[in-house]
Amino acid sequence: MHQAEIIVALFAAVAALVVLANKLSLPYPIVLVVSGLALSFVPRLPEVRLNPEIVFYFFLPPLLYPAALFTSWRDFRRNLRPILLLAIGLVLVTMVTIAWVAHTILPGLPWAAAFALGAIVSPPDVVSAAAVLRRLPVPHHIKSILEGESLVNDATALVALQFAIAALTTGTFSLGHATLRFMWVAAGGIAFGLLVGFAMRWVHRHLDDPPVQITISLLTPFAAYLPAERLHVSGVLATVTAGIFLGWHSPLVVTARYRLQAFAFWEMVVFLLNGFVFIVIGLQLPGILHGLHAEALFSPIQNALIICAAVILVRIAWVLSATYLPRLLSEKLRRRDPIPRWQHVTVVAWSGMRGVVSLAAAFALPLALSNGSAFPGRNYILFLTFSVILATLVLQGLTLPVLIRKLGITGDGQADEEERTARLEANKAAIELIEKLRANGDFSPDLVDRLRAEYDERVEQLELCAENPDDCRGEIATPQYQRLQHEALRIERQTIIHLRNERVINDDALRRIQRDLDLAEARLTGS
Repeated sequence: MHQAEIIVALFAAVAALVVLANKLSLPYPIVLVVSGLALSFVPRLPEVRLNPEIVFYFFLPPLLYPAALFTSWRDFRRNLRPILLLAIGLVLVTMVTIAWVAHTILPGLPWAAAFALGAIVSPPDVVSAAAVLRRLPVPHHIKSILEGESLVNDATALVALQFAIAALTTGTFSLGHATLRFMWVAAGGIAFGLLVGFAMRWVHRHLDDPPVQITISLLTPFAAYLPAERLHVSGVLATVTAGIFLGWHSPLVVTARYRLQAFAFWEMVVFLLNGFVFIVIGLQLPGILHGLHAEALFSPIQNALIICAAVILVRIAWVLSATYLPRLLSEKLRRRDPIPRWQHVTVVAWSGMRGVVSLAAAFALPLALSNGSAFPGRNYILFLTFSVILATLVLQGLTLPVLIRKLGITGDGQADEEERTARLEANKAAIELIEKLRANGDFSPDLVDRLRAEYDERVEQLELCAENPDDCRGEIATPQYQRLQHEALRIERQTIIHLRNERVINDDALRRIQRDLDLAEARLTGS
């Protein structure tokens, strides 16, 4: 088969398997990885090799960017402490722990190579976390913490991996130099991401052409990631920073037509890339096993189980200790941030699914060192990495819904409550504007009365929604009425943006309301 035919066949398989996953009520990454694993043993099936450069430079930026773009900056800031404890602290602790375990069970593996393995398997995956959590009734702050962790941890792990490879190549390592280098890489990535964000905000502010704007939006993650890597700063943090920055500012600078089209566009891009990546992960096993040559499989499997157990247990130990010890030692912290429910802590501790970044990082290990000798244990590291991805995806991904159900965890309704509040405030602001326009005499009294009646009905319904949620909508269309409703929609947008800026609601609530307003405007203009 030609490469084009293979790609088309894989995309077709992705579509069919995601439908199957939905029918079975399973997270689709699990179904895709397991199906890819099964397909990899089909006789005469062309080998599909994972190219790490394609993953890092083509797949990773557009997967990170929309995740950051649709992240609530308010929630990210509010949960910054647990996010950094997981994304930096846990990644480093996992790297050290796995390095010690690997060096213990594989005495021939150099310390630097063991640290490389630890860095590779340390970051949970942004795609896996989002896909598994999407359908689960998890409190809003838990989702915010886990999604925030998965945005930042790749940067920590990839920088740590660079240090491990450099230590193996040069034979030297300086903790002080590594710390300063990490701070420079992180700060440089954030600064460059802000620069890209400012530039793209200016571009969008001066454009009103959705296809062109969507093209620019597609190029934005690459504009952040690729130059940042060239400058030897974190491309991951640059992309995430640009995404969060534009996610905060986009309600002020882009049009309704663009938002409606861009949302659907990014939804499709993320779906295709995610699906392709996960099925390709499963297809890698034969090549990885071939790299182990004729070595007996019992020992690699036994060691893989030990590494997988260590990866899972170190997360549980870290989450429990980082949650409870600081609060036990600090009364000030207990007052500011009360001890969370143990059920919520358990969910965070069990949500450690690994994904494509880990496998790509393993494949990116050099084949040989600078002295010409083979990279020690490279094939073994590949096998152990694949085992960790498969074990965490299948074990934790399948049992997480059961665990949440057994613990009696339900959604906290925070997002719905904030959304209702924002809708009510926006509609009341629109009513105030309508009355001002009535006093100015710019519109027919009949039209004003009709629109006022609509908003009165919405307010009444929204007030009832506090106890019995219901749908609240309505519209009519004549040219003069359209002008009037455009003014009302404009003040609604300003109000919800003001509420978001004042930290009354988060970005998720703003976007849901804004999408309704965009749809109303699209219906008025026929676009």
